[in-house]
Amino acid sequence: MEDKFKLDNQLCFRLYTASRLLTQAYFPLLSEYGLTYPQYLVLLVLWEKDAMPVNDIAKRLVLETNTVTPLLKRMESDGLVSRSKGSEDARQMIVRLTPKGKDLKNKLSCVPDKVGAAVICQSVTPETVPVLFNMLDDIILKLKG
Repeated sequence: MEDKFKLDNQLCFRLYTASRLLTQAYFPLLSEYGLTYPQYLVLLVLWEKDAMPVNDIAKRLVLETNTVTPLLKRMESDGLVSRSKGSEDARQMIVRLTPKGKDLKNKLSCVPDKVGAAVICQSVTPETVPVLFNMLDDIILKLKG
């Protein structure tokens, strides 16, 4: 039997497991505010730059527009964002934070530190995090083509 078919030798399995467990670490921190992890990612994008077209949000999250649209509709019904047609191009939908969405930034300010502390271990230290980011960015860039 070839070792290349062993589960423990699969990079994809390690990345999948780490991603799933990391997402689980966010759950108790976000659920208090009725947020899902994908909604939190949208908020992070909009906290960086408000009033963005749906297409730009999708690109920033490396997702398809048809994945992001239902998420935004739910966030709009929860009062976190508003959506309106673009002034220059009526085909574009512009997403803006509402005051409630903006206010969550302060309420969730502890989340990055808590999750960051949860992943610090023997091989992942504050000093090695930039190296890990670079390695993951290289993988993402390569897979995006």
